[in-house]
Amino acid sequence: MFELGQTLSQAFNEMGMMTFWEAIAVVLAIAYLALAMKTNIWCWAAAFVSTAIYTVLFWKVSLLMESVLNIYYMAMAVYGYWMWMQQPKADNKHEVNDKGSVIISWSLTTHLFLIAVTSILSLAVGYLMANYTQASFPYLDAATTCFAVMTTYLVAKKVLENWFYWIIINTVSIYLYFSKGLMLTTVLFVAYVVMAIVGYFMWRKTWLQSESVVNASPQVSHTG
Repeated sequence: MFELGQTLSQAFNEMGMMTFWEAIAVVLAIAYLALAMKTNIWCWAAAFVSTAIYTVLFWKVSLLMESVLNIYYMAMAVYGYWMWMQQPKADNKHEVNDKGSVIISWSLTTHLFLIAVTSILSLAVGYLMANYTQASFPYLDAATTCFAVMTTYLVAKKVLENWFYWIIINTVSIYLYFSKGLMLTTVLFVAYVVMAIVGYFMWRKTWLQSESVVNASPQVSHTG
């Protein structure tokens, strides 16, 4: 009971020290996801600033891989903005509008391959962190980081199934951030889980509409 009280006291102290910057990062992170759900390109600007703040916050609480991950997120925000600005190619059957890149879907085989490779990489990184750094929760930290790296790339490519990965990653992250006293971020990631579920259905609706337009397009017939 004493240990629980001590943990809660420490958590509230940490929250008091980081509340201001954490609150800004949380607001921008919510803005990022809300805009991403609507495939609004300005989601990447919100992501860039939010992740810059989180890079410092996570380093201070010894979530080292989470801090490194956010540096990657900053780079991916630039890449994602560039990718979403690209115009669709006329010869790709899934690209049916003129508003930049569109949502695509990858096969189960491709996703199983990505999961296998990312899991192996996570174990390797977790082992190194457990034995050569002072990182907290090295294997969980490594797993969420490696899968988030892969999944962020899927978002940049507008792969529909990215939302499934985020649901799992965010659920695990809730435990990590609560354990480190990042209470506002914990609440943020609870919201992230819900928003990821909604995001999937929003993207799926858009993808299905694109597919229906493609399937309804008249085929050119050749008669001799």
